[in-house]
Amino acid sequence: MNEQNRNVPTSDGNDHAAVKFPPPVVGILTILIGFGLGKIYPIMNDFLVPAPARYWVGGLICFLSGYVFGYLPIKLFQESQQDARPWTSTPEILVEGPYKCTRNPMYVMMVLWCIGFSIILDEAWVFLLAPVCACAIYLVAIRHEEVYLEEKFGDSYREYKKKVRRWI
Repeated sequence: MNEQNRNVPTSDGNDHAAVKFPPPVVGILTILIGFGLGKIYPIMNDFLVPAPARYWVGGLICFLSGYVFGYLPIKLFQESQQDARPWTSTPEILVEGPYKCTRNPMYVMMVLWCIGFSIILDEAWVFLLAPVCACAIYLVAIRHEEVYLEEKFGDSYREYKKKVRRWI
């Protein structure tokens, strides 16, 4: 899908999205902040799934989302000899595997991990902060990536955006 593969220099003169903050940190901070809030202002014990089932449910969510939305996209990046880090150049748009149902599978995984860990930790704050995590990921990464990809790949990326949702 690289019919319009022209260089798009950023302010530093390189061909990449203007992502300056590692998106995985957003998910980690969401979990840590939610857990901390739960220690300071506890709300809802056994809010979703009582123990011990919550370890299986939360663990399953984390494992499955990690495989489908984390491992498979990274494998596709490696097979196409691309770097998955958003501040590196994108030579082509990936449209296989999980990229058929979401333009941002690794970011979907991060939000699902927040939900999974909220269940495992029995921490409603982490669950409540999951949408905030999604918004923060949009602000620090997705919006910059979309501008870069649209400028670099033009109509082919716009067509992909029409077919595949940003999240799910």
